[in-house]
Amino acid sequence: MSADLDPDTTEDAVLGGRLMLRQPRRGHRVGHDAILLAAATAATAGEHAVDLGAGVGGAGLALAVRVPGLRVTMVEIDPSLAALAASNALTNMMGERVRAVTCDAEDTAALGRFGLAAGSIDRVLMNPPFNDASKQKVSPDPRRRLAHAAGPNLLKRWIATAAFLLKPQGTLAMIWRADAFGDVLAALQAGFGAVAVMPVLPRPGASPIRVLVRAQKGGQGALRDYPGLTLNDVNGKPSAAAEAVLRGGETLPIASV
Repeated sequence: MSADLDPDTTEDAVLGGRLMLRQPRRGHRVGHDAILLAAATAATAGEHAVDLGAGVGGAGLALAVRVPGLRVTMVEIDPSLAALAASNALTNMMGERVRAVTCDAEDTAALGRFGLAAGSIDRVLMNPPFNDASKQKVSPDPRRRLAHAAGPNLLKRWIATAAFLLKPQGTLAMIWRADAFGDVLAALQAGFGAVAVMPVLPRPGASPIRVLVRAQKGGQGALRDYPGLTLNDVNGKPSAAAEAVLRGGETLPIASV
């Protein structure tokens, strides 16, 4: 642990120690979702990816670790989390190609002022707040609530931002609640196609808890289903497939475009 670490934060190793993240001790913390999202995002050196709602940078930095030479801009509305994301980029020796900006993911005019112009981005990845505050209990912690509780039509607005940012044929990767996958498909109808989905299951035979989704701006073609990723085996231990992604840094098959 760093000697000057803020007592309200922790410093944690993810991706089997490939990535060190400083994050709040309480409130929203980086979990499996961020690493799975990065593993579901296709990218190559020389491209520019934008991580919307980046938090402390878990997904964006995990993607940058996997793809040397990729530029990443992490967009986060909470100034303190954006500052941690920027610090994490420096800690992981990626400050020259990864940056964090404090901005509302829905404010396309402000994104433009940060150099994120319409039609200029190759890849967008996002883990939007997805808990319905009108139907589910939300955290009393304001940061955790901001990260998890979605307002009306938030999904459509974030997908509209992705459409604004992406180049023609650019790709969007996202993670969402499995029980609301229909909402994702409906929101993607405006401007996206070539949609692919991979369910995430907590254990064999269980219902999916998450879906990883890939879509292409202006893409064509039928929905493509990928076999699900099961996080734990029948004994409750991490599955080999999940460990390969969460600790080994492997890419998921859905990241194929």
